Amino acid sequence: MELKEHERRHLEQMYPYMGEFVVLLKKNGDFPLKEAGEIALYGNGGRFTIKGGTGSGEVNSRFFINCEEGLKERGFTVKTASWLDGYDEARKKLKEEFNKGLKKAAKKQGANWITFAMGKVLKEGDYELPIEKECDTAIYVLSRISGEGSDREAKRGDYLLSETEIKDLRKLHERYDKLMLVLNTGGPVDLSEVGFVENILVLSQLGVQTGDVLADILLGKLYPSGKLATTWDKYENYCHEGDFGQVNDTSYKEGIYVGYRYFDSIGKKALYPFGYGLGYADITVRAEGVSIKGSVVNVDVLFTNTSKGYCGKQTAQLYLSKPSVNLDQPYQELCAFQKSEELKPLESQKKSLSFDLRDLASYDTEKAAYVLEQGDYILRVGTSSVETEAIGVIEVKEDVIVRKVHNCLGEVDFKDLSLPSRKEELPKNLKHLVLDPSSISCEVIDYEKDDPICEELKGESAEKLALLNIGAFDPKAGFLSVIGSAAMSVAGAAGESSDVFTEKGLRKIVMADGPAGLRLSKEFFKDEKGAHGLGSSLPETILAQLPHIIRFIINRMNRIPKNVDIFEQWCTAIPIGTAIAQSFNEDLACMLGDIVGEEMEIYGVDLWLAPALNIHRDVLCGRNFEYFSEDPLVSGVMAAAITKGVQSHPGKGVTIKHFAANNQEFNRYYSNSKVSERALREIYLRGFEYCIKKEKPYAVMSSYNLLNGIHTSEHQGLCIDVLRREWNYDGILMTDWIIGRDMSVRGSIYPMPDPVKVAASSHSLYMPGSKKDYEKLLNGARDKKIPLKQLEINGSRLFRLFKEE
Repeated sequence: MELKEHERRHLEQMYPYMGEFVVLLKKNGDFPLKEAGEIALYGNGGRFTIKGGTGSGEVNSRFFINCEEGLKERGFTVKTASWLDGYDEARKKLKEEFNKGLKKAAKKQGANWITFAMGKVLKEGDYELPIEKECDTAIYVLSRISGEGSDREAKRGDYLLSETEIKDLRKLHERYDKLMLVLNTGGPVDLSEVGFVENILVLSQLGVQTGDVLADILLGKLYPSGKLATTWDKYENYCHEGDFGQVNDTSYKEGIYVGYRYFDSIGKKALYPFGYGLGYADITVRAEGVSIKGSVVNVDVLFTNTSKGYCGKQTAQLYLSKPSVNLDQPYQELCAFQKSEELKPLESQKKSLSFDLRDLASYDTEKAAYVLEQGDYILRVGTSSVETEAIGVIEVKEDVIVRKVHNCLGEVDFKDLSLPSRKEELPKNLKHLVLDPSSISCEVIDYEKDDPICEELKGESAEKLALLNIGAFDPKAGFLSVIGSAAMSVAGAAGESSDVFTEKGLRKIVMADGPAGLRLSKEFFKDEKGAHGLGSSLPETILAQLPHIIRFIINRMNRIPKNVDIFEQWCTAIPIGTAIAQSFNEDLACMLGDIVGEEMEIYGVDLWLAPALNIHRDVLCGRNFEYFSEDPLVSGVMAAAITKGVQSHPGKGVTIKHFAANNQEFNRYYSNSKVSERALREIYLRGFEYCIKKEKPYAVMSSYNLLNGIHTSEHQGLCIDVLRREWNYDGILMTDWIIGRDMSVRGSIYPMPDPVKVAASSHSLYMPGSKKDYEKLLNGARDKKIPLKQLEINGSRLFRLFKEE
């Protein structure tokens, strides 16, 4: 296998840092191993190792190393080939039964068969395979895959371990001297039934080198230094005040109490809390100094590696507990974090953490303002959300209004969950700081300001302006549009903009899906009509669910003409979003963005449809693997760092998504997220705000779902008042990929988005575009349902970013 120079370089660039994505949950000192030797490999992930999630997250890379291959490459002798062969046969039978049941289930739900199959994955079933002691050391790799179009379930073989997995792990624990449970998952699983296992590693899904990374971590050539960006516990222990996965209306009644905010506020320690992670080395964090200048707080910390035998890295986490006066508050929320450099045994290092108090202001719906309420703000430093120590108090002597806005995101028919403040006795010698209210001026938003129009679009016809506001459409694209394969210039790209104004210098904008790298066709040929991918454009996981006859027809439709040159465009699969967040390393996330940006240059892609930064509201959301965290700060910081890396390449940009409250996949085109104004602003929008203000991403993608009864793509309060006015964002706003057919499940009550209303909410692009969408928008302009000026404003944003000099 011969890699191109950039493929080799990108893999070499990432590999030394792979341990930063990996979280060590439990250890007893048996690992790392002293050398490669005989090893017993078990579990569904031994050979069926997963590099990433399904759907838009799939990346066509030249090769992939599973766990068995990785162990062998590093010199291990795998003694359990017969067990792995037996599992292959058991899995094949389970897969056949699964595929038969899918079509029946789709018919029962009244759903489109292909979209119903999207994201549906085989749950781990039960089987009987003998387990005997083969050597001293056993590795059990437990894999779970999820993805676009379908949510996970709190059932055996999915969120819960299967009966066979539990039984086999117990046998391994009894029969082997050393045992490591390795979790090749995109998110949490319930580990409460395997507490007897003494070594547990969250390997995550790290792209093509996943198997090599496991082998090198077992040998200590790499070491784990990741931290959980989402709380891991039994499903019933999470907050279920609100509901999840409803056909039409999903109520976010838990309000601001998401993830660790809930656990910490009720004083319940999760099985594995937010921010938690061990290392081969034991590294302590101690606060050395606290100061405030204006509204900016700074905390100096000292990292010390107390181990004598191992190097490592540690993440210091700074939390803030706010006073509960008129507004109830979570026990604490993350306000800053900082990762150390590599620390050798007994080595120490100083770092600083800082944040602006204004960014932690609470939203008061009655005042329609962000407020720092009078009282004591307690600073806490630690290495997870349950391992924190109070180090200082900031006194705010009067209420301070940070930003005056207006309520514009819609009302809900319930009251958010309210929890009483946790009582605790604080140390008496805490550092005492005072905020000077005069150092904070209140920001007042101008909601009436005019948006500029570029000269090139003034006076243009309704026909051309409507074309510009709709993605370039191929009338024959059909279903491929919905899974992101509607482009004509780059094979396998998700879509592109119209070429209607190329004579005025506006180049066509090519967009490729993500978020674990570019998703393009592996191979392609060119003709006068454009670039054409070989084989199916459908992601492999979707293609595998289709009946044989449909796969045959698809392949016949993509026959290769005679006498054409075949080109390659293999892409680098970077770690999934949850793994990136687990690194808690901004520089590393930026490097990954730089890798994607370079491949965008190589393959002619202008916008990457990533990163995705929706909140892990519920651990069962099928797309959590590509999102970062349950915490908005972690989500915003990681998205901003990736944005910085991609946009360091001139003319290349990211598209942060899905804006907003896109937290379930079931009936995702028509589900209505009912969220209070405060919860939206403090939890679900804050990460987007951070990324936009820090790095100015080229584009934002609105989500499929409705928000308080209005499609997000039509929601002027969200898209104009908040995004455009409050955050002063002047980049491109586009829809997710909307196709003109019913994609609902039985019982849906909400309509599809209207291209006229979408354009009126300041979207520059209705994607992927169709003749029908164009005609609706054009007729709307002709009937004066939308002024031409708005189409000019929308198009001007494309010109400002992508006009050729």
